[in-house]
Amino acid sequence: MANVREAALDVIEKINKNQAYSNLLLNETIKKHQLSRKDTGLLTEIVYGTIQRKQTLDFYLDDFLANRKRIQTWVISLLQLSLYQMIYLDRVPDRAIIHEAVEIAKKRGHKGVSGMVNGVLRNTQRKGLRNPEEIEDVAERISIAKSHPLWLVKRWIDQLGVEATEAMCDENLLAPYVTARVNVSKTSIDQVMTDLEKEGVQAVPGSLSEDAIKVLEGKLLETSVYKRGDLTIQDESSMLVARALGIEPGQKVLDACAAPGGKSTHIAERLNGSGHVNSLDLHAHKVKLIKKQAQRLNLRAIEAETLDSRNVAERFKAKSFDRILVDAPCTGFGVLRRKPDIKWSKQEEDINRITSVQKGILEAQASLVKPGGKLVYSTCTIEEAENQEVVKQFLADHPEFKLDETLINRLPDKVAEYCDGGELQLLPHYFGTDGFYIACLVKK
Repeated sequence: MANVREAALDVIEKINKNQAYSNLLLNETIKKHQLSRKDTGLLTEIVYGTIQRKQTLDFYLDDFLANRKRIQTWVISLLQLSLYQMIYLDRVPDRAIIHEAVEIAKKRGHKGVSGMVNGVLRNTQRKGLRNPEEIEDVAERISIAKSHPLWLVKRWIDQLGVEATEAMCDENLLAPYVTARVNVSKTSIDQVMTDLEKEGVQAVPGSLSEDAIKVLEGKLLETSVYKRGDLTIQDESSMLVARALGIEPGQKVLDACAAPGGKSTHIAERLNGSGHVNSLDLHAHKVKLIKKQAQRLNLRAIEAETLDSRNVAERFKAKSFDRILVDAPCTGFGVLRRKPDIKWSKQEEDINRITSVQKGILEAQASLVKPGGKLVYSTCTIEEAENQEVVKQFLADHPEFKLDETLINRLPDKVAEYCDGGELQLLPHYFGTDGFYIACLVKK
């Protein structure tokens, strides 16, 4: 078991030092050490849990560390991941967790380090931990107790109120389900769930999107059902985007920021063998992902190419698309359950930087939309500056566009109360999905 915790320590250190992506590092580590399913589960739990609750763990540890600044970062990470297991996991006894931590400390440091690690962890047992829920300041209490940066909590309270902020932070601490979109043009949800069960994967219908399934147990990517193209892994909230476009047979569609291809393939499926999809991405290696997905799903309508979507007017003629999707690059604050490292790597100034990119991309698409055509703008964030404010600015600059109030007719009844005119903002705690924003604009 020690090798799993050592591997977890390596991953956490790389995330903290290099702002590396947790999901990519985990996959590399699992392959490198050829971990069993059981050990893979434990590694994932320790890494995600420690990163996710980092601020709360530091709050607890600060009472037991005399001079934190003089302690090496790997020792802090070792204390965090050990304390995480002691508080939040009940599979392994505390004494075993402390023993493993001391052994790792001996191996990586000197006797003084292992003694300190042993002393700190045993003191947390003996003296107990402070309760962060007793902090008087509301924003600080939520920040510490729910482990989110204080600046972010303050922004959310200003935009959404205390109750919604607290509910969202709670939801962000939960492990997300794997969800997948079934290609209902070639099979059915019932058939896919039956086929998956034969391969050891237990799934149920999704809670939001009509073509979704939720995986309760098993590895989806290893099934023949996945390999033959009956489904695509995608969050339920992002499955609503293709529906928002109001696709009709034979249409020309542009997906301006398409990688890794989930929305492009959904658009192509809804075209059902007709029409054409131009899928763009800035990076060549990501365009390969789009092509790979299209090939697996046997979707010939997709043409993927490398292009900065701010330069589309150099590649395509004006008024050449019936539908355009801008699934814009964003801060990703709607996907903190899946990528907890985002909340520690982003700063407030990143929001201003990304909004200028979003506005540039959206602006570049305006001339390419046919009269009567639709332009959908979406993000996986919950920031008003990146969502409503970007759309508001675009509409002010382009009076030929207006919000499409028929958007609500194309979305599930469940989301109606969160739909405002031609805009939809989903927060993670509404349906247990990613936080997501969709705006549909129509060219007059």
